[in-house]
Amino acid sequence: MNLYDFLSTTQEMAENRGPHDHVVLSSRVRLARNLKGHPFPGRAKKSDRVEACELISAQVAGLASMRGGYVESMSSLQALDKQLLVERHYISREHAAKSAGSGLALSKDESVSIMINEEDHLRMQSILPGLQLKQVWQKIDRVDTNLEARLQFAFHDRLGYLTACPTNLGTGIRVSAMLHLPGLVLQEQINQIIQAVTKLGHAVRGLYGEGTEALGHIFQVSNQMTLGESETDIVERISKVLLQIIEHEENARQTLLKNKTTELHNYVGRAFGVLAHARIINSKETMNQISLMRMGTSMGMFPTLTLAALDELFLISQPAHLQHLLGAKHAGEERDVHRANLLRERLAGVKGLQLPK
Repeated sequence: MNLYDFLSTTQEMAENRGPHDHVVLSSRVRLARNLKGHPFPGRAKKSDRVEACELISAQVAGLASMRGGYVESMSSLQALDKQLLVERHYISREHAAKSAGSGLALSKDESVSIMINEEDHLRMQSILPGLQLKQVWQKIDRVDTNLEARLQFAFHDRLGYLTACPTNLGTGIRVSAMLHLPGLVLQEQINQIIQAVTKLGHAVRGLYGEGTEALGHIFQVSNQMTLGESETDIVERISKVLLQIIEHEENARQTLLKNKTTELHNYVGRAFGVLAHARIINSKETMNQISLMRMGTSMGMFPTLTLAALDELFLISQPAHLQHLLGAKHAGEERDVHRANLLRERLAGVKGLQLPK
């Protein structure tokens, strides 16, 4: 099956909305699992990885929840395919570098994705738009339960599920949300929030996880501890933290509107001006400017524009999506010209900044 025949369009992805999605872009729960009696991927020979991948792929494909899904070896995917999957957060950057002996599985609705032989034999995750942590936990928990009936996982009575990285030991769960926090950044409160969240035992990362930059004012908040606490308790605890961050972001936006009205309109108006008129623009600047327009749109400054339209622009302006859209490989600056053309075309019918009355 061709990957692009299977994947949702960028428009379909952007129009799939969820609770609090003006701040929470997506919710994710990931589980790490390994096979009993098989060397972990990092220590395994190629023949061992291939054997484990074939075993896991067959069992994953047989799940009712994966019926009609997509299962493929990483060696069958082109570099552009892999980068596009990274941009959709279906696989990690590390998994994109894998080839023979590693694989990928996606459910038909793309809410469940499974990396086979990344750092662990199985990295399975569920992603939904908006704040839906309980829903994604329930979804991936069912997949885990059904797979455990088919595969024997490495498990220790005292330590729990055994994983390649000690930080995943125990439940093997990583609960996270992608947050859009331009208000806190502009109010210079983001460092206080990050420090407070870290003290509560959570991690704050950039757009593509550990070691990456918070492009477009987007931050990932996730749990750090996986041992000594139940999955439901972890989900509940981080859900409460996220609700507090949402409140802080909303308050920051309203404070900007009330006390720094001119500055706020300047930020958003300049962003619109750049995106609607630029002739050359790179992906980093595009994401940062779309971020400001997204905040302005959620505050009623662009009545003819929707968050879905901006979220689609955010996705298709990224390198792999743009290159796929163009249908040919382009060098960096040439791609920046095409990106600017795309942005001008998409924003041509948008009326200028409307100041709230």
